[in-house]
Amino acid sequence: MANTPGAKKAVRKIARRTEVNTARRSRVRTFLRKFEEAVTSGDATAAKAAFVKAQSELMRAVTKGVVHKNTGSRKVSRLAAQLKKLSAA
Repeated sequence: MANTPGAKKAVRKIARRTEVNTARRSRVRTFLRKFEEAVTSGDATAAKAAFVKAQSELMRAVTKGVVHKNTGSRKVSRLAAQLKKLSAA
C-alpha cells in the first residue's frame, strides 16, 4: 500500500492512464476485427476501407504509447499482405 503522498498520487495517475490505455487498445482491436470480417466476407472494397481505418488506429496507438512501434508496423504489414492476397484473388 502506498504511504507517501507522492506514491498515492502515482497510484491515482496510473489508474487513470490504465483506463485510457485499455480503451485505446480495445478501439484498435475493434478496427482489426472489422478488417478481419471484411476479409472473410471477400469484399475487397470494404476490406480496403477497413484497412485504412485499422492502419490509422494502429499508428495512433503507437504514437500514444499503447503499442510499440515495431508491433504496430508488423501488424499493419500483415494486414496489408492479407489485403493484397484478397485483391489478387
